[in-house]
Amino acid sequence: MPTVTTSDAIEGVHIVEPDIHGDQRGLFIETYRREWFPNGREMVQANRANRQAGALVGLHYHLHQADYWYVPFGTAMVVLHDLREGGPTDGATLSLELTGENHCGVFIPPGVAHGFAAVTDMVITYLVDGYYNPQDELGVAWDDPDVAADWGITGPVLSERDQSNPRRSDLPAGRRPYWKMRT
Repeated sequence: MPTVTTSDAIEGVHIVEPDIHGDQRGLFIETYRREWFPNGREMVQANRANRQAGALVGLHYHLHQADYWYVPFGTAMVVLHDLREGGPTDGATLSLELTGENHCGVFIPPGVAHGFAAVTDMVITYLVDGYYNPQDELGVAWDDPDVAADWGITGPVLSERDQSNPRRSDLPAGRRPYWKMRT
């Protein structure tokens, strides 16, 4: 059985340290099970992204969608920031390293902004519990001092979208998540 730890920093975030089975043929790792996460729903879409060292993606967030991230190759510095107004960890930031060596995964609930920096060339896979919905693709500035993220890289390469995300304090009305436990 893997070790599934609930984050002390951000309510509803779970970090998975999987069991790794290997022999002369290679490795077998069970990377995800829905039952590991309280309030988890069925994941309905899987995505993969390859990123070159120095790329930074985020910070993105969803009002309705949860994500599960896993890095099978390379190293990512993952930054999570709780935007859920009125929640017990509103305003908290968590940084953690996902790598092809530690094989950890992270479950990210709706309302928690998430992004990653490619410390090395890397591959990230992510499962989501909702189909792509452009109205639920939101962002907050990666370099917002209120987030105070440590990305582990200098001179990041960003998309136009990620360069133009508003600061946390400037999120438009109706686009700031509020605290509620999903059922």
